[in-house]
Amino acid sequence: MHCPFCQHEDTRVIDSRLTEDGTTVRRRRECPACGERFNTFENAELKLPAIVKSDDRRENFDERKLRTGFERALQKRPVASSDIDEAVRLIMQDLRRSGEREVPARQVGDLVMRELKKLDQVAYVRFASVYRRFEDVHAFREEIEKLERDLPELQGLQLPLLDGKPDERKKSS
Repeated sequence: MHCPFCQHEDTRVIDSRLTEDGTTVRRRRECPACGERFNTFENAELKLPAIVKSDDRRENFDERKLRTGFERALQKRPVASSDIDEAVRLIMQDLRRSGEREVPARQVGDLVMRELKKLDQVAYVRFASVYRRFEDVHAFREEIEKLERDLPELQGLQLPLLDGKPDERKKSS
């Protein structure tokens, strides 16, 4: 490793430690020529599959695009950025585990829907409206009813989608 200060061709590792999440190695280095110390970080470089768009174009996986999709859906919602980071990490982990060289964009969208459903119901419906190209209010209603059927497994994980219980809403309508 070249020294970033004097460009000496070789540096010596003084200490190596795993980062908190265990995915990166932090190395403390020292240059024998100038005596300066610096850190380097090593990550395993794992290739994520290419994304096959609906028009058959192929794109490299882009973590920023994935994160932006989450952020748009979760805009002004009470979800911590650490929860978004975890959802992105889980999706990337699923894609790596698939072992595929290419995956359809629809599969990535389904993974995003799965994670949004756990994070925030409103964001889930927002994303679904774009992802599934809802054409009318009826499509929204169907998606919300489907989400309400899944509520027992999501109970206590997030704020309610609608105020009151389903029966109370019907009476007030």
